[in-house]
Amino acid sequence: MMNSQVAKNFAQLKPALLVLPVVLLSMIALFLFSQNALNTNGYVEIQKPFFYAINSRLSEFPNLMYNLTYMGDALVFLSMMGVFIVIAPKIWEAAVPAALFSLLFSKLFKSLFSVPRPAGILDQDSFHIIGKTLVGFSSLPSGHSITVFTFLTVLMFGFMPKELGKKIAWFALVVFVGLIVALTRVGVGAHYPLDVVSGSITGYICGLLGIFTMRKFNLFGWIGQKKWFPFLMLIFLVCVVVFVNKIRTENLPVYYLAIVGLVVSLYKMIKVYVQK
Repeated sequence: MMNSQVAKNFAQLKPALLVLPVVLLSMIALFLFSQNALNTNGYVEIQKPFFYAINSRLSEFPNLMYNLTYMGDALVFLSMMGVFIVIAPKIWEAAVPAALFSLLFSKLFKSLFSVPRPAGILDQDSFHIIGKTLVGFSSLPSGHSITVFTFLTVLMFGFMPKELGKKIAWFALVVFVGLIVALTRVGVGAHYPLDVVSGSITGYICGLLGIFTMRKFNLFGWIGQKKWFPFLMLIFLVCVVVFVNKIRTENLPVYYLAIVGLVVSLYKMIKVYVQK
């Protein structure tokens, strides 16, 4: 029932949904052009006040920021989504190509723009860094923001309510949650605000592209098939081991949530697989 509703929701989506995010990205580019900020120094300078203000406020909650920011890790997010392989495999059929798009765009744009991270160009004593000090020329766009909005977009449209009022509320809730997680990248001192905004919009585009790709080619239609469950269960067990090792080095609650998601998924898959 749930999978059928997700498939129905996906089938109703129109390519025109891509117009708004493309327009928003174009507006950001035009704004930067108007401010003579289409260069590294200009891009950084125009955001300094906002970066410092957001970083100062959010860094007051270091543990929360450090845990939430890992929601932008694809392995963590997908682990929490594991149960949908059984109850709504259409979500994964769209999420996998969407993840591939997000990886492609993230690598492409980071290489193309080559913007230094805050810790690589600003005085590190002038803002708060939570966790590892990230440097290098990979600030624009935020990869974590792309990941978060890629998967949230798939979930948002997959479980979109029918009534208009509920649709608006659901859309607003998902975007709000996504922005909270994405802004942690500024809170931990890893990205500038526009890195996060552009990354979030790009992630939304990747989520839609994943859905449209699934509809046209359905390259991953095998994911929900029972015969492939042993292979998927093996992958999930490996992921459990990975997170257990991560907990040994960084005892973060978000890793426990990922393990819970994996264990629940394994239980569901085993239950379905052993049924005749």
